Amino acid sequence: QATEKKPVSVKKLIEVSGAGSAAVKALVDKAVFEEYYLLEDRVRFEKSEDSGFALSDPQQIALNEIKDSFEKQSVSLLHGVTASGKTEVYIKLIEEYIQSGKQVLYLLPEIALTVQLVSRLTAYFGNQIAVYHSKYTNNERVEVWQQVLQNSEKAKIVIGVRSALFLPFSNLGLIVIDEEHEQTFKQFDPAPRYHARDAAIVLAAAHRSKVLLGSATPSLETYYNVQSGKYGLINLTERYGKVLLPEVFLVDLKDKYKRKRMKGHFSDTLIEAISESLSLGEQVILFQNRRGYSPFVECMTCGHVPQCPNCDVSLTYYKYKNQLRCHYCGYSIANPTHCHACQSVDLSTKGFGTEQIEMELRELFPEKNIGRMDQDTTRGKYGYEKIIDAFREQEIDILVGTQMLAKGLHFDNVTLVGIMNADNMLNQPDFRSHERAFQMMMQVAGRAGRSEKKGKVMIQTYNPYHNIIRQVTANDYIGMYKEQVYERHNFKYPPFYRLVKLTLKHRDFDKLKEGSMWMYNVLTQSLQIPVLGPEEPAISRIRNEYIRTILIKIPQKSHLGNTKKMIRKIGSSFEAIPQYRAIKVSVNVDNY
Repeated sequence: QATEKKPVSVKKLIEVSGAGSAAVKALVDKAVFEEYYLLEDRVRFEKSEDSGFALSDPQQIALNEIKDSFEKQSVSLLHGVTASGKTEVYIKLIEEYIQSGKQVLYLLPEIALTVQLVSRLTAYFGNQIAVYHSKYTNNERVEVWQQVLQNSEKAKIVIGVRSALFLPFSNLGLIVIDEEHEQTFKQFDPAPRYHARDAAIVLAAAHRSKVLLGSATPSLETYYNVQSGKYGLINLTERYGKVLLPEVFLVDLKDKYKRKRMKGHFSDTLIEAISESLSLGEQVILFQNRRGYSPFVECMTCGHVPQCPNCDVSLTYYKYKNQLRCHYCGYSIANPTHCHACQSVDLSTKGFGTEQIEMELRELFPEKNIGRMDQDTTRGKYGYEKIIDAFREQEIDILVGTQMLAKGLHFDNVTLVGIMNADNMLNQPDFRSHERAFQMMMQVAGRAGRSEKKGKVMIQTYNPYHNIIRQVTANDYIGMYKEQVYERHNFKYPPFYRLVKLTLKHRDFDKLKEGSMWMYNVLTQSLQIPVLGPEEPAISRIRNEYIRTILIKIPQKSHLGNTKKMIRKIGSSFEAIPQYRAIKVSVNVDNY
């Protein structure tokens, strides 16, 4: 006999009774049943029973220094080596803010990172956490929006990627930006083209709240702001539990190919190191910053490379699907059996991506479980979670991946990290390529030996004497910073100059050429600062639209507002000219 009224879900009632929904509706109409709509959280997090932890002495000192720094400055940088326990410091700091009734925003560069972080923070804070990113449904995001707006107990801490900045905070006390150097904090397309780190600092100023930036490899701009006294600095120089930093070994590919000591794209040294780690029951991460099987297919008779008909780019080969695909517009064709130019059947793949590394590993270690983490394998809401959980549970022995792997993931059992080819990162046509390569290699290396087991990092390169590779080997961030800042100063790049990039697009090449030249001439006459261009970017046509870019360099000391007004005015004049009206112009400030 039931002593109190308890709601029963319609789904359960239908299941147990075997009746249909029409029968339930009829009983509601006859007032036999009463119908209620209960508000239920779509996303719920439970606190763990054993959630307490104590900070180590260096962590406690760092926490005290952060609080002291916040007395004087609104923005501070926590510069801690990889696996120094920055997250634990954040947790203790966050706890103090939510105890005083404030809201906290915790920004991450990648959705994959929210998966691991949520489980770590939930264990400590329970149901005070809300998560906000694009893999959630609209309904789930609306729910978080409402909770933040109402300053609900369920959204005291919001964990999210850059879009979480736009939630309606009413009592924001602290913004934590983890891995602040990451490029993914910048939104390139579509507009608004903002940098989440810089926008967060503006948001914090509006709320009179504090910002803590965290990174093992801070961006040059951030460290420059520290050096010029604009931001506070807190150093965390040793790994948590006094764990040693991984040892870095360089493998000279020129030498290995000459001595015939390569199997596919693996040197004998790397194969040996992988075998050793696996034999001890440890896990391995391999990094190759290119997805797909091979960047392109080439005819060995006439040299023809299949191109995308819509973009100026070669098609990427995917062996698993046996197709060629464009990464820019999604165009795909079946893998050709002969050359479309000369009909020869002598076709060869050039270069290599994550899919090819995965296949070579299956041949080298047939009895081991190989996983792959890149944009192709993490589609869908739980794509990241499945791979990360499987790796954490040691269901995967070797994980191959792109830059997703470089972002703050924590796996205790990983003792070896292999970087398949360091050179393609160093040779990008971008003023930041050396800084980015250093950050990427240091971050990937930081995934190794994060517990008591000593980690090893193997870097395969054709140029082992390159300055950046030497700085990675020596863990020399300051050396890299000084060298890059010197170059940036000489060649008028950030942090000494602001960059504004104008991108012009049109389907008619001649019209675009004429329009971009008009724009360049007017900008040069109106602005007394360096204007570069118009030039074709590396990929000069995407989705059948030709592209030209103009780069404006504005000295940091000059007034940005006047330049902005002038660019807007010139843009309006450009749109008023009938033959240029159809040319699309996008403005990107700090386009990196």
